[in-house]
Amino acid sequence: MSCLGSFLGLRCLTRARAYDGWTRATWLIIAAVAVGATGIWVMHFVAMLGFTVPGQQIAYNVPMTLTSLLVAVIVVAFGLFIVGYGGNGLQPVLIGGVIIGVGVSSMHYLGMAAMSLRDTVRYNMALVAASVVISVVAGTAALVAGRRIRGVWSTGAVSLIMGVAVTGMHYTGMAAMRVYAGGGQLLMSGEPVQSFVFPLLLGASALTFLIGVTIAVSPNEDEIVADAVLTARIYSAADA
Repeated sequence: MSCLGSFLGLRCLTRARAYDGWTRATWLIIAAVAVGATGIWVMHFVAMLGFTVPGQQIAYNVPMTLTSLLVAVIVVAFGLFIVGYGGNGLQPVLIGGVIIGVGVSSMHYLGMAAMSLRDTVRYNMALVAASVVISVVAGTAALVAGRRIRGVWSTGAVSLIMGVAVTGMHYTGMAAMRVYAGGGQLLMSGEPVQSFVFPLLLGASALTFLIGVTIAVSPNEDEIVADAVLTARIYSAADA
């Protein structure tokens, strides 16, 4: 899911580069949803559904879980808009990468905070810091790639790297987690993991399908540029 979401988001970025104004903003928003929701949050929550504590049932706080989804999409959108409208310098990429990295890390630990356990949860802060660094580097690298890639094959290669980076951040964060018996909540609140499986599969499938169809029926970057050049020539000839 991480690689697929990254691929769809990068294909949206190639189209955003060829446009200006509201059309560019629209493609950047679609890219943020593809990367933030499918590539990051869905991967994160699928992995969370596989997390277990022997002898324990884990429940999830629904509002907090949905908030983590919004955080993922919003921070990715911030980073993409900074780069999309910030010019070609290095500064927008670095600022956007830091925002995406810190925001995705916040999404991860907010999602983990949504877990309801009867045990005590603590974190190894060195691994937490490492997960944030991985997230910032991955976010920055994704923005650099989004500026340069053009073809489908190069997009696929970069999306594989992004997928490995995103999952690496997630599992580094999970490795930082320690669960100790006792001291947790006496009365567990939230929904059991089973209640999330069908809505997650349905929502992720529908979102991926819609974004994929949108990309498939839209012109690619070369076609957009060629159309813009042809339109400019037509207007120039009409003015002459």
